[in-house]
Amino acid sequence: MSGHGAPTIGFTPAQKVQASTTKLAIIAASWHTEIMDGLLAGALRGAADAGIQNPTVLRVPGTFELAVAAARLAPTFDAVVALGVVIRGGTPHFDFVCQGATMGLTEVSVRTGVPIGFGVLTCDTEQQGLDRAGLPGSVEDKGHEATTAALATAMTLANLGV
Repeated sequence: MSGHGAPTIGFTPAQKVQASTTKLAIIAASWHTEIMDGLLAGALRGAADAGIQNPTVLRVPGTFELAVAAARLAPTFDAVVALGVVIRGGTPHFDFVCQGATMGLTEVSVRTGVPIGFGVLTCDTEQQGLDRAGLPGSVEDKGHEATTAALATAMTLANLGV
């Protein structure tokens, strides 16, 4: 399972106070509704666990559109979370969308210096997405993980004064 060896990131009460003022945007694709609803719910739980009650949520049509939305939002937010799911089909479309989303989100983060939590599932089957979506019966909660990673990185950079 991909979660093997993942760090445990939590927020102390003092860190929650700091995180609560973090401007957070969550961008979620719309394909594969059940999986995406789970990822978004997990991301919102992650924000709440860090003390953020009302992050900005933006829905876009698909995973490919995450990068352009992140590019627009990153300059006015301290952290961004990108959520999507791409399930392999019988054409190379999977490879193009996954590569475009990964490269696009990486470019936005490096160019702007804003941490982007990468919550894009790239799965061979729908069941793999369901297993990672943070739904009842899922073994992982990638929406929560992506949010926690983005917030922890934003706070670390802020504490360094950069």
